Amino acid sequence: MEENNDSEIIEHHVDEEMEKKARSHASSFLESVTPSEREGRSSTQSSHRLLAYSDALISIIATVMILPVAHTKVEDNEELKESVQLLLTTKIAVYLMTFMIVTVAWAAHIRLFQVIVRIDDCLALLNLACMMLITFLPYTFSLMATFPNNVLGILLFCACVMVIGLIQAVIVVYAFSRPFLLNEQIQISENQTFYKHHILKVIMRVPIMCFFASIFSFIFFQLSYVLLAIVIFLPYISQSLKWCRSKAIGQVEETPDSMLFYTYHPNEPLCKERVEAFSDGVYAIVATLLILDICEDNVPDPSIVAKQYGDSLVAALQDYGPEYLAYFGSFATVGLLWFVHHSLFLHVTKATRFMGLLNTFSLAFVGGLPLAYQLTHEFPRNSRNELEAIQISCVIIFFAGIFQLAIWVVALYNERETLHPYVRYGGREHVFMLAKLALYPCVALGTFFLTCILSKFSAPIFHLMEITVPFAFLVLRLLVRVGVALLRLIFCPERQDPRTVLEEEEEETRMPFNAVVT
Repeated sequence: MEENNDSEIIEHHVDEEMEKKARSHASSFLESVTPSEREGRSSTQSSHRLLAYSDALISIIATVMILPVAHTKVEDNEELKESVQLLLTTKIAVYLMTFMIVTVAWAAHIRLFQVIVRIDDCLALLNLACMMLITFLPYTFSLMATFPNNVLGILLFCACVMVIGLIQAVIVVYAFSRPFLLNEQIQISENQTFYKHHILKVIMRVPIMCFFASIFSFIFFQLSYVLLAIVIFLPYISQSLKWCRSKAIGQVEETPDSMLFYTYHPNEPLCKERVEAFSDGVYAIVATLLILDICEDNVPDPSIVAKQYGDSLVAALQDYGPEYLAYFGSFATVGLLWFVHHSLFLHVTKATRFMGLLNTFSLAFVGGLPLAYQLTHEFPRNSRNELEAIQISCVIIFFAGIFQLAIWVVALYNERETLHPYVRYGGREHVFMLAKLALYPCVALGTFFLTCILSKFSAPIFHLMEITVPFAFLVLRLLVRVGVALLRLIFCPERQDPRTVLEEEEEETRMPFNAVVT
């Protein structure tokens, strides 16, 4: 006991000395600030509102790019399978690639404003210029999707990304010329020049890749798409090359000031609040896009109502019953996927770069739900096209859910850094969280195989799935408790009485959150 007390006292003195050094360093830095810099500091403001506006804008841009895909018309006499192979495959692939590149730009924006914590008027205007070019990306995507063999769409897209990178480089140079705009760690650092050069080097890699993609578009345009796809995985390719180099020539010495920003490590932290805000924006926009088709296509013409239905609006609206059912089912699916995402990030304490990539994959498939809604009610009942449309919807829902589950698995790998204690292995919410995340992938996969076996009842099975899943969430905790009790009874019959287990669980639920965390 005495040794423990001595070690605690020593650690306490070490912490006090570190705090004194940091304060003295910060005070010496503040004394060195010139009057002009103090005047500039007074004209700055917090970046919170600018970041919220940027997150909302980028989430809208990333999501509305599904519209050219969702509004692709497939005639009743065409085979959906052939249409998907010939037309939709290209559009879907270009949509996924563009969605990922937009989210790469958003992730770069997050890392940039983890370094820059305050803004002035010049930075706000530069950020608006960057957002203006990002909002132009859907038009370039439409050109790429409509004319995949024409180089003009690729050139415009690459030009926008290159100018966005140049604007971000100007933002970095401007911010480092006014250190009071930077975060405190960089302000008191003696290696600001190293930070600036490192961040500029990382930012300019994407514009350089797009520059080469634009050149190759004149020679072999398929290679341009490959280079744009490499942009998405560039951090992980770079990290792999760095690992291979360390194995071949040995570990490279670290710099005196270790980099916490703009690294290519998968565990590099991302701002959790901005990840949540961006994700909420995507879910909200997808849910809103679903009603646009209802408002546009399912309002009957007054003259038709008067002639064919004798001015009976109720009789006219009955023909749109499948569309309404598809809308409510799709909205419930989007809402519940958001609910699972909300529950997941409620238990996450730190988001990492790799978790952000998996979250982007999940959101890309969530963005495809308007396409699923459009397909499920567009074709005649019991047709081959209807069956394939329902199976495509099941695949979209499955991947949207499975990537959410993958985020949690990655978080469990570094659970002490990324998860609250009660959802880690052995935590009281661990099994319930697993069941919540696995529900949609399991149900979507089961529905897919059921529609393969019972193809005549594919539409009722799919709509039954959409209706029953919300009720399954309501009783999920009870089902998990019953399942865990049965497993304990089967595999550990002599371990404990089920009543004592339930009593212990009730006592745990009464424990305050702070006690559980401690």
